[in-house]
Amino acid sequence: MLTGAAVLLGVTAVPAQAAEVAYATKCVPPSGIGLPDVNGTTKVEINAPATAKVGDTVDVVWKFTQAASKNPDIIDLPANSVQPSGTLKAAGAQSADIAMQGTRQNPAIPKGGAMTLSDMKGTLKLTAAGQVTLTPDAYVVNALSTDTRCAPTEAVQPAATITVTAGSGSSGSGSSSPSTSPTPSTRPSASGTGDSGATDFTGKVVDIPYTCQSPIGVKKATSPIQINARKNNGSYGLTVQFKKSVMDSPIAIPAGKVKPILQVVLGGADKGSVRVEGPLNAEPIPQNSPIRIPDLKGVYKPGATGESTLSPGVLTVEAMGTTTTCTPDSTAVSLTLDTAQQASGASGGSGSSSSGGSTSTSTSGGLAETGSGDHGALKALGLVAGTAILLGGAVFTFMPRRRTD
Repeated sequence: MLTGAAVLLGVTAVPAQAAEVAYATKCVPPSGIGLPDVNGTTKVEINAPATAKVGDTVDVVWKFTQAASKNPDIIDLPANSVQPSGTLKAAGAQSADIAMQGTRQNPAIPKGGAMTLSDMKGTLKLTAAGQVTLTPDAYVVNALSTDTRCAPTEAVQPAATITVTAGSGSSGSGSSSPSTSPTPSTRPSASGTGDSGATDFTGKVVDIPYTCQSPIGVKKATSPIQINARKNNGSYGLTVQFKKSVMDSPIAIPAGKVKPILQVVLGGADKGSVRVEGPLNAEPIPQNSPIRIPDLKGVYKPGATGESTLSPGVLTVEAMGTTTTCTPDSTAVSLTLDTAQQASGASGGSGSSSSGGSTSTSTSGGLAETGSGDHGALKALGLVAGTAILLGGAVFTFMPRRRTD
C-alpha cells in the first residue's frame, strides 16, 4: 500500500550536530496488492552529539525531510496510522547496527500526498575511542499494519560523526540488542492437588516464527507461546497463552468479530493435534487500540502411553468474515507429559483429539518440529481496495506489547 520514506536515526543527549544525506532508494510495497516497486530519493537529517566518551550511551535521532515516494492513489491514510522503523549503521572505531524506531504519529495523508513520517530514535553505547560514523540503511514503513520495505540502491554517505575520547566505560559490542533471559527447562513443573486426581503442569515459553497468509498477502511474524495443562481423570485441560498482547487495530472493530484458533501438535509417544480456541472479543476494539489474544482452551485425550510432547501449531484468526492462516516455519516443544492411553484418544496421526466439543484433525506431515524461542504478539490488519473497505481482521503480525491482564 505504501511506499516510501527514509531510514532512521536520532537525537543524543547532546544534539551538537545535524546533517542531511540524500540517497537513491528502492521501496517494495506489500505483496498481494498489485503495486509496483518504487525508486525514489530519501533525504534524512541525523542528529547526534559531536563528541562523547567511551562508556557513554548516546541518543540519535533520524528526521525524514523527504520520503522516497508519495502515498499511492489507493486510500487516504488516517492520522496516526503510519510508523517507521529501520537500521542505522555505526562504523569506524566501532561497528554496530542501531535499531531505530519512530512513533505512530502522522497527519492525515491523502491519496497521492507526500508521506509524512515521525522522527526515529535509537541509542548507541560507545565502546572504543576514535571516530564513529553513522550511516542510514534499510527501513520499513508500516501503514495500516502493512509493511513497505525500503533499502538504499547506492552507497550512502555517513550523515554524522561522533568523536569518542577515552573514558571510564568498559569495552563491549556496541550493539544495542537486549539481553536474553535464561531458557527455562523443557520439562513442565507440576503442582499436585492432593488426592483429587488433578495435577497442574506448566510448560515453557517458546518463540514460534509464523508465515501468515491473509486475503491480501503473506506476512511473517514471531510470537512467544506457552502451553499449560491440568490433568483430570486421564485427560488434560489445555490452556495456551500468547505472552505478548496483540496488535493495534487500524480500524474500529465491533464486539464479537475476532476469534483465534490454534492446533496444538502432539509428538513423542502420541500423534495428531488438539484444537484450542479463544472466545470472540467481548468488547469493541477502538482504532489504534491493542488487540489481545485471549487464553485458548481445549481438552487433550491421550492416545498413547509414554512421554508425549505438545507444541504450538497452525494458528487461524477469523475476523469480520475473513480468515488468516499462520503456519509455523518451525515449532518447539512447550510441554511434555507422561500420558496413559485413553479410549478414542489421539494416537496414530489419523485420529482426532477432543477439544471441548470441537474435533481436531491430524497434522501428520504438515508441520516441522524444530525449535525456536521468545517474544511476539498478534496484530490485525485491515486492507482497502480503492475505497476504505476492511477485508477482515486480515493479516496478523506480532508486536512487542506486554500483556496487561
